Amino acid sequence: MREDEIEIPNTHPRAKSLRIREKLIEGFRKGLVAYAGLIAHGRGEAFDYILRERTHQFAIDAMRAAIASFMLAKHPVFSVNGNVAALVSKDYVKLAELLNAKLEVNLFYRTRKRELLIRDELVRSGAKEVLGVDEEYRTEIPEIKHLRRFVDTRGIYIADVVFVPLEDGDRTSALIKLGKKVVTIDLNPLSRTAQWASITIVDNIVRAIPKMIEIYRDLSKKDKEYLLDILRNYDNARVLSQAMITMKKNLEELASKGVFIEEVKDYLGDKI
Repeated sequence: MREDEIEIPNTHPRAKSLRIREKLIEGFRKGLVAYAGLIAHGRGEAFDYILRERTHQFAIDAMRAAIASFMLAKHPVFSVNGNVAALVSKDYVKLAELLNAKLEVNLFYRTRKRELLIRDELVRSGAKEVLGVDEEYRTEIPEIKHLRRFVDTRGIYIADVVFVPLEDGDRTSALIKLGKKVVTIDLNPLSRTAQWASITIVDNIVRAIPKMIEIYRDLSKKDKEYLLDILRNYDNARVLSQAMITMKKNLEELASKGVFIEEVKDYLGDKI
């Protein structure tokens, strides 16, 4: 156990959330996660509290559309940043393999050391190939001025569908402008990424990726027309609207009748 690590009892009301934090802290210590990645996670965690730390039907609808898009794609690519590598590396690699998608490291806070550390983490998780780290295949997306502009000519550069979970908005918009379909996971339905993406999964990535593996196993039994029908009926604006309505409803419930206080009482018992 690390000197600063704490034992998290299963009875703690935020046990799952605290364990996710510990995974990110460990990812930071390994060099996978940037300082800003810790901050970004905290922002997402706040939205997850408002979602009551549950996967909702609107997120499942988005996941189904995402899997259908990847299955129909010619060149699907899964982008990987430090938080993704720290939180869901094994399941992310597994999902990419099931969907015949390429894995590509892409970082805002890009250093050669971080690129290689993330590549090695993916390889340990079962990845057979990791793009985005070989300079001979590197090119730029001209619309982007920061270090996320660098992409692999074998990956994101030629992709038709790109998975960019835990992403920043300007690269999402740039990829859309290049004619690519963009799938994201973002707990904040108001973010630029969520608003710009073709398909936005408003959920916690640690719940979403395993669920997407389940959904793939179901959709892999369906024909092409079935998959196309999922996409014809999908409306990302509606999904974002449902996410915000759900958050509003949850906040109203928590603000009335002492719902939150009752949860505290369940945990502390007679101490309050």
